[in-house]
Amino acid sequence: MLQTFAVLLMFQTIGEILSYSLHLPIPGPVIGMVLLLLWLLANERLLPVIAPTSQELLRHLSLLFVPAGVGIMAQAHTLSGQWLAIVVALVVSTALTITVTALVTQALIRWQEKRRTEHAA
Repeated sequence: MLQTFAVLLMFQTIGEILSYSLHLPIPGPVIGMVLLLLWLLANERLLPVIAPTSQELLRHLSLLFVPAGVGIMAQAHTLSGQWLAIVVALVVSTALTITVTALVTQALIRWQEKRRTEHAA
């Protein structure tokens, strides 16, 4: 578990360094996750190391939304005048997320099927 956290923190730190030093408008953790994805695509040896702990983290992902919900409740009076913008942002971002997730899922399914047929041949 500690090894997985170390790997995740290493990639997040690299992402933060790149974001800060290159003045990128992308958050460091996002850059770190993209770098981790690229690393895993290039070298699958790290996957068995981080997979079990990552699955456990994803299983409890909903707990990470609790602080955000508390913040929204605490600032409800500030947000009350912005309800239309918030609703539009939520609807658009949800639709975009569903669309991108569907496209990525289809691409991964096709990639796995292609890979399976290549290995079978």
